[in-house]
Amino acid sequence: MRDSRDSEKQTVIYGRNPVREALRGGRTLHKILVVRGADPRLFRELRELARPGRIPVQVVERPLLDRLTDGGAHQGVAATVSVKDFATVEELLGTENPLIVVLNAIQDPRNLGAILRTAEAAGVDGAVVPSRRAAPLTPAAAKTAAGAVEYLPVARVTNIALTLREFKQKGLWVVGADPDGPVSYWDADLGGPLALVIGGEAGGLGRAVRAECDSLVRIPMSGRVGSLNASVAAALLIYEAVRQRRAGGSL
Repeated sequence: MRDSRDSEKQTVIYGRNPVREALRGGRTLHKILVVRGADPRLFRELRELARPGRIPVQVVERPLLDRLTDGGAHQGVAATVSVKDFATVEELLGTENPLIVVLNAIQDPRNLGAILRTAEAAGVDGAVVPSRRAAPLTPAAAKTAAGAVEYLPVARVTNIALTLREFKQKGLWVVGADPDGPVSYWDADLGGPLALVIGGEAGGLGRAVRAECDSLVRIPMSGRVGSLNASVAAALLIYEAVRQRRAGGSL
């Protein structure tokens, strides 16, 4: 099996048989890439193999596949590989008073890594990331996380909004960070079972995710800068939740 590794890129395996065997062996893959114009039977086969793990299969142009594999003999197929195995949503709910960070459409791997680092340092029970349209858990993200990915459970889901609905059914209060939220984050109740939702750098929470939030909180801004980096916003909310839980005796 041939791997292409770069600390600033995703780890990639390529070739039809290596990708097939990675799927059959249960290796944690982020997504599968198939060159446009490939044999439809190959596409259907890979999609079937990927279905149990909910791994996206994406059609891409050949130049992109050539770049990802450094010009290797990819045979029209490659897969991006996560740097760790993912947890299940059920595993994140295994504590009595869970504190979970939900990341919706974070695009920058370094932001992702920084948030995971803060979450692990603060004692968060786990994080949730989407399987599509977001930064994958690449070596660059892992490097920024400074080892946190080895200790913090991370679940990958296909639909953040549905996952938030499941959290609410399990008794969690879902709080989203929003610049237009009616309550400042230090006035919000963050002390009980909680899912903190951080939106993407460009689109924020998004309509469907915002609709699933029980409460929207803002970080007051007194200066001329209109917003904070996503990882900074996440750190403020995480540590306010931890402070309230300590004050309430739940930690």
